[in-house]
Amino acid sequence: MPPHKPLPISDEFGTTEEYIKSLLAFVSTSDPFQILCGGVHILDFFTSEPGLFQWVLPEDWQDFLMACDPMALLDLLLRDDLDAPPEARTWPDPPETFRKYIQDVRRHSLSRSFAPVKPRLPVIPRQVAVGMNIKKVHEVTNFADYVDRLAADIEQLAGTEVTHFIDFGSGQNYLGRTLASAPYSKNIVAVEGRENNQEGARALDVFAGLAEPEKVMRNKKVWQSLVDSQTPTEKLDEKAKRRNAERPTQEQLEATDIRPRNVLKTTYRPEEGRGVIKYITGRLETGDMSEVLDKIHDEEIPQDQRKELSLMAISIHSCGNLSHFGIRSMILNPSIKAVAIVGCCYNLLTEKLGPPTYKLPYMRPSLQAINGRVVRESDKHDPQGFPMSQRVSTYDERGIRFNITARMMACQAPQNWTEKESDSFFTRHFYRAVLQKIFLDRGVISKVYHDLGEGGDDKNSPFNMSTNPVIIGSLGKSCYKSFHAYVRGAINKLTTNREYTQYSQVIHDKMAGITDEEIDGYVKAYQGRKRELSAVWTLMAFSAGVVESLIVTDRWLFLKEHANIVQDCWVESVFDYKESPRNLVVVGIKRKDAMAGA
Repeated sequence: MPPHKPLPISDEFGTTEEYIKSLLAFVSTSDPFQILCGGVHILDFFTSEPGLFQWVLPEDWQDFLMACDPMALLDLLLRDDLDAPPEARTWPDPPETFRKYIQDVRRHSLSRSFAPVKPRLPVIPRQVAVGMNIKKVHEVTNFADYVDRLAADIEQLAGTEVTHFIDFGSGQNYLGRTLASAPYSKNIVAVEGRENNQEGARALDVFAGLAEPEKVMRNKKVWQSLVDSQTPTEKLDEKAKRRNAERPTQEQLEATDIRPRNVLKTTYRPEEGRGVIKYITGRLETGDMSEVLDKIHDEEIPQDQRKELSLMAISIHSCGNLSHFGIRSMILNPSIKAVAIVGCCYNLLTEKLGPPTYKLPYMRPSLQAINGRVVRESDKHDPQGFPMSQRVSTYDERGIRFNITARMMACQAPQNWTEKESDSFFTRHFYRAVLQKIFLDRGVISKVYHDLGEGGDDKNSPFNMSTNPVIIGSLGKSCYKSFHAYVRGAINKLTTNREYTQYSQVIHDKMAGITDEEIDGYVKAYQGRKRELSAVWTLMAFSAGVVESLIVTDRWLFLKEHANIVQDCWVESVFDYKESPRNLVVVGIKRKDAMAGA
């Protein structure tokens, strides 16, 4: 059942404990890592002199990176043998310190390789796969088989059958619908905070043959007349106008069921070859699922006649803290016997430890965007946030923190970058960085110094100085055809924002007079430095593999720290990284005596 290694670590480490000690030491002491993972931000690439590239990287690294093709750099960082002879590689000789850094990041990054257990998995029936893209089909196909095998192993281990799979953040319930269908035929509890998602999911259940819609007997003539009455007269054809002229009587209206389709009941009946799906609407705030679990049984069944629940908590890509809630649910709820959680969206994690009370040399504080919603400081002391485990929370007495920049970079997938895609988002980041410089020069934003007591040259270093973020969001494709188009598109969007009119007016006053000649001047000044930005961004994404590895390891450590409840726990890949890069599942199984005592 469990893999050979509880964590998919490099063979360079003899034990998991050896890996964890090395990982924590590397994250907390490596200057290059701390700079690239939370110490710098692309927004401030050109807002200090001589520039972020020159400030943060050793001179020999700079020379090497400028001589290395962007795609060759990716090969060097992620794939190529560092000891390959010159004729077998596409990159020049790297500095020894750079080579050592690559080795350190590689060996501290959890392995993402994936090998299916079976040569062929059950194919999702066409009516069940409606709405799924290729990526979702891959995820659901593999994870449904995985949790089905896991449930069988748990039954063999503890003699306890998993009666329900509870999916946190079920969305359109693609996973649950597949598990409820043949050949799995499992009972599903789908927990989702958005009612519109559940309405859509129920409609898909009906299409898949897992549910029956409520049958409504209607007077078709009266019903069509009601529909016509909601349509503007000029849009009605002659037949509809005649129908509309014949108004139904009050008696006919009262006898007609006019409820819209989305409020009609959907009935789920146990049948051979299919499971039952139970939808529960709710926003989870902790791992305590008592209120959710109380809703699983039908209300008409007396308390003393309800069957004992034995659940497995599952989730594909539960965002942010939702993964924490799922993992904690096994510790806090007796009826949850196991968890299998694949997380994502690390940028949405809250911070448990809060801002440090001591000076971290490279960690960049998270600044409030001038045109964004105010973030509550209390969110930075959230007991549900990162890190989960005591070991990471108290490491070196300070604990380990990752700011939002580091956690956002951990959502990248550099192994999947193609040359075309890379050039596209490097261009987008370049445009945004130059626009930030324009904002600074024209007074839209200002410099923020994090340590006001420092003077001298260090005061203006990117480790002590940032600029106010400005949220632009997505722009149309035409805005990326040139830097001129980008600047004009961004200004137009920012100055027509009705939600933050105070800042829209400021941006209008400062930016309205910018000329094409001025924009040309910025292009000429910075176009030659685009390679600098692409190199740093690539290094940030590569390094952030360690950030994701520590976040996942922290979740595993949390389960290990509850040995009185947890029988076994591990982490392994459940998807092909090329199809779905957030592919690490955290698994926990409750102790047999804890199951029996529930």
